[in-house]
Amino acid sequence: MKNPIFYRFRLLAVIVLTFIINTNVFAEVKPNPTVVLVHGAFSDGSIWSKVIPLLQVNNINVIATQIPLTSLTDDVATTQRTIDITSGPIVLVGHSYAGAVITQAGNSDKVKALVYIAAFAPEKGQSVSDLGTHLPPSPGTIGLTTDKFGFYHLSTQSLLENLAPDIPHQEALILTVTQTPTATKVFNEKVKTAAWKDKNNFYLVAKHDRMIQPDLERQFAHAMKATTVEISSSHVAMLSHPNEVAKLIIAAVEATRKEK
Repeated sequence: MKNPIFYRFRLLAVIVLTFIINTNVFAEVKPNPTVVLVHGAFSDGSIWSKVIPLLQVNNINVIATQIPLTSLTDDVATTQRTIDITSGPIVLVGHSYAGAVITQAGNSDKVKALVYIAAFAPEKGQSVSDLGTHLPPSPGTIGLTTDKFGFYHLSTQSLLENLAPDIPHQEALILTVTQTPTATKVFNEKVKTAAWKDKNNFYLVAKHDRMIQPDLERQFAHAMKATTVEISSSHVAMLSHPNEVAKLIIAAVEATRKEK
């Protein structure tokens, strides 16, 4: 006669073993990184409109934060709020001036990688206006005007010729009328931390950039020992070369997924 106590014990052992195996499996599953995109001066989150679908089709969570461009302090605070409400690891991406924003906001432990798209990458104690003074000025700086409230505006001619010369003309014209005025003081505030010193870094150099000197971009990439790509692009690489920009961001996501 079969011993019912023995069979109950064996069934219990199987249940416990199954629970242990499943628990271990789930413990090894890491949450997918979320990509947080931060726009630069004279623009808003829609500047990433061509890149976002390319990330989403690869099942990557994406948030495009909207910084006010009123001060570096305000812009960092806005980005930090996005980081705080986002669960799991984060790949933080900044374009142009937003390189300074992510350099400070990226200090969060949740941020596992920084991606700079033709962006400034100041050291601790530096402002954007401190950078690149050893190089000839970029053509794009000539087209800046300041209103009585202390905000920069980029002229239509400069935007077409310097910011976005390699995208369709009608598309560039939309940028001229949707540009976000940028407070002059954002370029003079100094960053308090340089997060790139302790992060996994990626950098895209726009070889035909007329807003930030390409040689300065190369210096940033070298200083941060970043995984670097160079493409034949203007300053708005995410609009003229979205596939290459998305590819670099995806590389950062994959590197984050592989981290122990």
